[in-house]
Amino acid sequence: MMTISLRLSDEDSMLFKKYAEMNGMSVSDLIRQSVLERIQDEYDLGVYNKAIAAYHENPTTYSHEEVRKMLELDS
Repeated sequence: MMTISLRLSDEDSMLFKKYAEMNGMSVSDLIRQSVLERIQDEYDLGVYNKAIAAYHENPTTYSHEEVRKMLELDS
């Protein structure tokens, strides 16, 4: 386990505490959740950008029905 110190202004500290309290969580949980969400958002954006780049290189698309046929999922 790692402990992190964070310096906050009194105003920011109060904001964090009130927000955490309104959401039924500790300030530690609020910060941990916020950082994890930020990491996930940046990861998702990276995956999206790679997918868009791949699409621009080859803009071929398939309908849902075409994919079902390719995968022989039609009954």
